[in-house]
Amino acid sequence: MADTIKGEYYYGMGRRKTSVARVRLFPNGDGSIIINGKSAQNYFGERGTTLAVFTSPLRLLDLGDAYTMTIRVVGGGISGQAGAIRHALARALVRMNPDFKAALRKAGYLTRDPRMKERKKPGLKRARKAPQYTKR
Repeated sequence: MADTIKGEYYYGMGRRKTSVARVRLFPNGDGSIIINGKSAQNYFGERGTTLAVFTSPLRLLDLGDAYTMTIRVVGGGISGQAGAIRHALARALVRMNPDFKAALRKAGYLTRDPRMKERKKPGLKRARKAPQYTKR
């Protein structure tokens, strides 16, 4: 499907946890969102909040359905992928129109979320959980 769309587009790459998203933003579109060859509703399924998460930069700028998006996302889980798409979409919007940068920066959409899963430490059961203490 993404190969059938021709013309000029704006590109953005975003990351969240271990997910990496690449967004192509086509102006004068019909508002369709294609993620890894599937529609956004099919890709994320019944989790409607994830759709709201990654389209929030468009809602913030009142752009609505003015663009067609094709998205490639790899790694991580559903929440991380939605955050990566939001980051990539915000970067693509800034590349398209630098005037959007102030509003997107204020909302925090251009800042990469640095939180990652903490590694397991030797001698512990998980990253921070220690074995139960026994006195005798």
